[in-house]
Amino acid sequence: MGFRFSNYSIALDKHEPETEYSFVSHAHYDHMSGIRKGKPCILSQPTKELIEARCSKDISAADNLDGVKLLNAGHVLGSRQLYGNTEGGTILYSGDYQMQDSYAAEKIELKQADTLIIDSTYPEKDVVFDQRSEVIACIQKFIEAKLEKGIVLFGAYSLGKSQELIKIANEIGVVPVVGSKISRINKVYCKFGVDLDYASADYNWEDRNLLIKGNFMAIVDPSSLHKISASLLSRFKKRIFTSVATGFAKTVRFDVDAQFALSDHADFKQAREYIDACNPKAIYTRGRAAEAHRFAVELQNLGYNASPLYEYNMQKLSVRA
Repeated sequence: MGFRFSNYSIALDKHEPETEYSFVSHAHYDHMSGIRKGKPCILSQPTKELIEARCSKDISAADNLDGVKLLNAGHVLGSRQLYGNTEGGTILYSGDYQMQDSYAAEKIELKQADTLIIDSTYPEKDVVFDQRSEVIACIQKFIEAKLEKGIVLFGAYSLGKSQELIKIANEIGVVPVVGSKISRINKVYCKFGVDLDYASADYNWEDRNLLIKGNFMAIVDPSSLHKISASLLSRFKKRIFTSVATGFAKTVRFDVDAQFALSDHADFKQAREYIDACNPKAIYTRGRAAEAHRFAVELQNLGYNASPLYEYNMQKLSVRA
């Protein structure tokens, strides 16, 4: 079940075989299922190149479609919203988005629309992210303090969060060490104007020698954080300070020395700011069923015309459009 944007049937961040096009809002894996061989994809150039850097995908990029616009989403490099016209008025799909400025993503663009399909990652009113500048200052103080005593190891997603952590560390003169997966993504970021100073430990022996000269900061995938921590402890016989940077630090206690709620998503307060700027007549909350339902109910309680985007509403919306 796709949607009609300016007379084109478009699948939104998922595989919809009956649609003409697939919109890929950004290069995170959970938004890439619509990529199929020979199926034209609507996506930004940075997203295309990031996907190519992350995995072998045969991407057929659609030409510019009349009446369909891509707007910066503020989530990660290349992330976009999708805007277009339907018989029922204008329609905007947010994808993953963020209202606060990021060190490693284009600033979000806001546009009014009659119908808004909005991400529901953080539907809880009591989840409120601190000002990004305050979180960044805390991360920098942690890095500086712990580097005096040992090795600092951050667990962070390879796309988006790792690049922002590199920028945060670079501001205080620290050059993080990363593996080849993050390094490949970094090269795309640098190509599109995000300057990153980092050392790749996997294949550059000159950079690898940085590890021997003193304490250092490294960024790894969260799933391998403790395994790599144990390996570094065995190799260097130094104290390892583990940490994570994720919005879920507001709701989950991680088994690390420090956790920082650095999110590339909008919290509930930011979502309201986004909705009010878009000024929609109807809102459809999209995401996992429980989150979409809770977000819609919270918005309804505040007077918004909101519904979760279940299959019934998808059919209703498509027919109305």
